[in-house]
Amino acid sequence: MPKGYVILTEAINDPGGMAAYGRAAGLSLAESGGSVLALDANPQLLEGSWHGDQTVVLEFESVEAARAWYESAAYEKAKPLRQAAAETNAVIVSGFVMPAVSE
Repeated sequence: MPKGYVILTEAINDPGGMAAYGRAAGLSLAESGGSVLALDANPQLLEGSWHGDQTVVLEFESVEAARAWYESAAYEKAKPLRQAAAETNAVIVSGFVMPAVSE
């Protein structure tokens, strides 16, 4: 089963509010078994346009585990802190497993 990833792009309006969100979300993430793969306040744009000034990539054992975290009671308490402090785009994507190459 492929892993699940949550990708958030955030335009932060209230750094203090985002710090409070980070503490609350971090607890919910630890409880869910998820991990932070990347957090970049200065992503390097290669093509097109990008939303926000911070990008976060979270990893979970599966898409279902990512969805369970996002809908968990613990994260439901943290989410309003982020929504008040930043304009965010968020997606869940499925990991990719490279098929075996036959020679």
